[in-house]
Amino acid sequence: MNKAGLIEALVKETDMSKAAAGRTIDALVEIITKTVAKKEDVQLIGFGTFKATKRAARKGKNPRTGEALKIAAATVPKFTAGAAFKAAVNKKK
Repeated sequence: MNKAGLIEALVKETDMSKAAAGRTIDALVEIITKTVAKKEDVQLIGFGTFKATKRAARKGKNPRTGEALKIAAATVPKFTAGAAFKAAVNKKK
């Protein structure tokens, strides 16, 4: 599902207009992005947690040439699924 599909699903589940649903999704993504960028967690009980984690520097290799290279340390976003979300995805049919 892409953003347009998500907007359509939100319109069907609520009484929102398509424009309002689009603005809502945009606002939600922006709020989560800004919060995680400030190194704060966003926890949605039952769904999951968005947070910033540090990734250590490491050695890698150029896939084209096979040449060794250094990959710098970085702060990256991470999503950890909540128990209810995991259970819904893993539900047996």
